[in-house]
Amino acid sequence: MRHSVPIAPQFYVTAPQPCPYLDGRMERKLFTALQGDDADRLNDTLSKQGFRRSQNVLYRPACAECSACLSARIDVNRFAPSRSQARVMKRNAWLDRRATSPWATEEQYRLFRGYLDSRHASGGMADMDLFEFAAMVEETPVRTRLIEYSDPRADRGAERGLYAVCLTDILDDGLSMVYSFFDPDLERASLGTYIILDHIAIARELELPYVYLGYWVPGSQKMDYKSKFAGVEVYHRGRWAPIGDTASYHSATHPLSVDPIAEQVARIRLPDGGTGSASGGG
Repeated sequence: MRHSVPIAPQFYVTAPQPCPYLDGRMERKLFTALQGDDADRLNDTLSKQGFRRSQNVLYRPACAECSACLSARIDVNRFAPSRSQARVMKRNAWLDRRATSPWATEEQYRLFRGYLDSRHASGGMADMDLFEFAAMVEETPVRTRLIEYSDPRADRGAERGLYAVCLTDILDDGLSMVYSFFDPDLERASLGTYIILDHIAIARELELPYVYLGYWVPGSQKMDYKSKFAGVEVYHRGRWAPIGDTASYHSATHPLSVDPIAEQVARIRLPDGGTGSASGGG
């Protein structure tokens, strides 16, 4: 029997699991499948509404009593580097940037493993093997590139001296940094900051207005760096706005801080102008 992908995506909610950002809390995600001929348009549209991509799924937080996670992006036209960021750009200007197809290599995986073991040894990706890493990189139904940063002096036919990598989606209004990792031994190089700064430069080259950073979480120290870039906006209460004073945000829980899932889904705008529909699930 022949089956076709439904025109309107169905939205589901994951079962609660420990929050990776704030201790002692449980997280849930609202998600939908990303597939079919319209995948790029769906990714473009939902990214503007705070969703993120992971392989062939789009998701955003939908926790029961917490609304701390806010999708963040940089308005490229409003960005100007701070003095410390200008130093980071100068310090790493010698690196060779190379954009490739989303194809995983063993060299990338070795860098990825070193990064996880040093920075996220207890995180949800800590046990990811080579095959799971390849799936993360290669299972994409949208326009995706791997941006590699390496030693230009290395022999291209051998180990290339890879220092940093970012899996990046190309949206109709910007670049979405899906996942980045780098050599943890080069802490003074501030490679994580440099990857973001270089993506701002790439967006300007492509005349794209935004760089999407993922989620900023007030109260989470490891997410605080995202608020340090001029021109940062957050998706809050259904619209994008400049982040402003970060002290005005809080991570307190409250039973009325999050709208019911059905109401959240009903407000999701789809590429064809319609709205989402909820289904039962995890």
